Amino acid sequence: MTATPITPTPLSTTPLDPPAAKVRQRGVGRGSRLWRWGGGITAIVLAVIVFIVPFLFIVLTASKTQQEASLLGFTLPTQWNFVENLQEVVSARNFVLLRAFVNSAVLTIVSVAIMVVLAAMVGYVLQRRRSRWNPLVNGFVLAGLIIPPAVVPTIWVLQGLELFKTLPGLIAVHVAFGLSFCILLFRAFVSTIPRELDEAATIDGAGPFRLFFTVVLPLLKPVIVTVIVVQAVTVFNDFTYALYFLPGDENATVQLTLYNFSSQSVSSWNLLFMDVLLITIPPLVMYIFFNRQIVAGMTSGAVKG
Repeated sequence: MTATPITPTPLSTTPLDPPAAKVRQRGVGRGSRLWRWGGGITAIVLAVIVFIVPFLFIVLTASKTQQEASLLGFTLPTQWNFVENLQEVVSARNFVLLRAFVNSAVLTIVSVAIMVVLAAMVGYVLQRRRSRWNPLVNGFVLAGLIIPPAVVPTIWVLQGLELFKTLPGLIAVHVAFGLSFCILLFRAFVSTIPRELDEAATIDGAGPFRLFFTVVLPLLKPVIVTVIVVQAVTVFNDFTYALYFLPGDENATVQLTLYNFSSQSVSSWNLLFMDVLLITIPPLVMYIFFNRQIVAGMTSGAVKG
């Protein structure tokens, strides 16, 4: 019996139609570009609605007369009183707004400076030093984020320390309530710094404080900027703590000056919105100039840590 040889069928080497392939690729690229353009336009529209429109409403209302502003309409002023309203707001109640800006500046600068130094030290120690006390300290740090602040016990503590209705007392409150968040940021960022730098500085004879302030602290610049901007805006915009723990015109912060132009019977909406506009400018300027540093400090510790 003779075996019949089997001849393999050659594979088809016919190439795909080049024009058809190019058309398909062109269609996919065009679709992805449309999605990107659509997403970008949607984001811009949402940003305009959420941020630009309210800010424009504040500016327009602050430029109206008291009678026209009481209508709270989103319209152009029939008579522009921007400069007159600005002068009246600044000079109201014997220039209380200027004193309030000074109080807010002192409160913000001192509180943020203390938070940066303490949080950087604690974050460095928790990340670098292994101790049996670390779990307990970590528990306190997390408790500071989870447990909400209580007004009455805080007032009781401040009265016991004779710091109630004083600027140092409010500084202590802001430091206590904002320190946990700052510690977590610094701890995450310290984990990105190689331990070899610590070992090299120690071999060269650097002590703990010199090691921290001359070697580690300069490397923490991105997260320091993030903490400064975020906490400065938080402290500057705070209304509740200042209302409960720092009453009185002499100690008033800028947020408490909003009471100067509103009451149960009459509200000067044009002056109130002018005050809101003046209060909004400092945080807005900080975010405009430091938004990249904020994102860099947030993401670098999260990604590398």
